[in-house]
Amino acid sequence: MKRRHVTVEIGDHAATHVVPRLRKAVDGDDQGGISKSVSWQGGGGFRFCTLGEPLFDADGNVSTTVTFPDLAAHVFFCETGSPIPKRADGNSPLIGTYQERAIYLLHSAEAMGMAYEKFGNVLTGAVLEDLPVPEPDFTGARIVYAEGCTVPDDRLSALGVTFKQIPYQIEGV
Repeated sequence: MKRRHVTVEIGDHAATHVVPRLRKAVDGDDQGGISKSVSWQGGGGFRFCTLGEPLFDADGNVSTTVTFPDLAAHVFFCETGSPIPKRADGNSPLIGTYQERAIYLLHSAEAMGMAYEKFGNVLTGAVLEDLPVPEPDFTGARIVYAEGCTVPDDRLSALGVTFKQIPYQIEGV
């Protein structure tokens, strides 16, 4: 029928009623409604997707159930408008580079409100010194998303680092 559309359903009936009906239409087994009126014989396809856990809670804070890889993908997309090039595993705060920008995420759900382990949720002077450089000759901007920052603005500026506070400065493109 040369149609494209998105269907959004809330509730179990999406899986129990909508998916079987769509499958019948694709297979050509549904001969009711518009399928009958246009003599539809089947074809095409569809994807059934479910939403994951919300990244933010009702108060706008990062949900405690959010994983580092999921938040990293969201932060990277909001910062660049592009998908993250490689799924972040949490072993490094450097989540990717894009157009002369290195994007970092300091986030550990267990450490909300405090510096934690080597790279916690707070950008401190020590953490700043330990941030990995994307490449030895990298001269672009470094953008660090974290819950807090104790490094003075003039020091950040001198090092080409921009601090963005989570969750307040995670913005869409």
